[in-house]
Amino acid sequence: MALADEARAIAGEAREMAGLMGEAMEQLGKLLQNEVELAKAEMSQKVSQAGKGVALLLGAGILIIPVLVVLLISLALWLQTLGFSPAGAHLIAAAIGAVCSGILGFIGKKQLEADKITPKATLHEVRRDMQAAKELGR
Repeated sequence: MALADEARAIAGEAREMAGLMGEAMEQLGKLLQNEVELAKAEMSQKVSQAGKGVALLLGAGILIIPVLVVLLISLALWLQTLGFSPAGAHLIAAAIGAVCSGILGFIGKKQLEADKITPKATLHEVRRDMQAAKELGR
């Protein structure tokens, strides 16, 4: 009789453990779904941020062109008054404009690097959840 009672108790505990494991797996599934939704939202925000950055760079690039042309012509004319030939003065002004353009392009490119638009918070949460799932599986 005691053996039968003990067997029933063990079977009850096994059912309870199976229920707990099932519930834990269900919770883990919900957690992963939530993380996927968070990743989607964060990626949407990052894409929007990158799009705004690109649009602002394009707008600035378009609007600055006439300003730069006038400034470079003024620089070339000033260099001529210092004794440079017209061709030499315009080449120097063009070289200065090219250097400035390169610097601005480099800075703009840095703003669009993958590291700047990576969803870091979501990746951290997913890694943490994966670790929790591994520990749960042990």
